[in-house]
Amino acid sequence: MDTMVLKFGGSSVADNERLKLVANKIIGMKEKNYNVVAVVSAQGKTTDKLISEAKELSNTITDREMDVLLSSGEQISSAKLSILLNELGYPAISLTGWQARNFYK
Repeated sequence: MDTMVLKFGGSSVADNERLKLVANKIIGMKEKNYNVVAVVSAQGKTTDKLISEAKELSNTITDREMDVLLSSGEQISSAKLSILLNELGYPAISLTGWQARNFYK
C-alpha cells in the first residue's frame, strides 16, 4: 500500500466545518487504499494571535519558547482532526514531529 502525504494549511482547518472537509478528503484517500499521513497547520489566525500575545509579554522571546508556543496551534488542529476521524470510524492518532519519528522506527 502506497503512502500519501497530505498538507492542509490554516484556512483548510479554520473551523470544525472545514475540518470535516479535510477528514472527508483523507477518508477518500483511505478508501483508495492509501496509507495517509496528514500534516496540518494551526487553525485560521491562531499563529498570529499567539505571536501577538507572546509579544505583549516580552520583547525578547527565545526561539525555543516561540517554537513551543507556535507548535501548540498545530497540536490542537491535529488532535481535533484525529478526534473527528475516529468518530467517523477511521482510526487515527495525532503525533508531534518527535513522536512521529519514534512511532515509525
